Amino acid sequence: MSLENEIDVMRIMEMIPHRYPFLMIDRVKDIKTGESAVGVKNVTATEPHFQGHFPGHPIMPGVLIIEAMAQTAAVLVVHTLGAASEGKLVYFMTVDNARFRKPVVPGDTLEIAVTKIRSRGNVFKFEGVAKVGETVMAEATFAAMIMDH
Repeated sequence: MSLENEIDVMRIMEMIPHRYPFLMIDRVKDIKTGESAVGVKNVTATEPHFQGHFPGHPIMPGVLIIEAMAQTAAVLVVHTLGAASEGKLVYFMTVDNARFRKPVVPGDTLEIAVTKIRSRGNVFKFEGVAKVGETVMAEATFAAMIMDH
């Protein structure tokens, strides 16, 4: 196990294929190779989904919070597997026990902690918890598969 302090957005874009407006994490910190990582999303009012979700009362869609969990997990997987896995796609297989506790709004800094539960071959299962400060905003268990394009 190695510990790396932080991966910035430029390095994230080398590791996973997501791009604006669908890149849901700005940096990843506290990486424990093969075990866990924390993604950081600075939620801003200019993000395109806030135009319609909801006008006058912007709330980050829950599915995008789950996507931020998956992207954080994908960075952890690529970091763990090494350079040969960079740019590969990580596909959702399941999302279980998703709970949305409080709304995430512009101005929030969302910290997404993901922990690997297990892996077998190219399939990984994770627990994810998204917080603003100490408040849990959302949580889920999910599985994903890493594949070539």
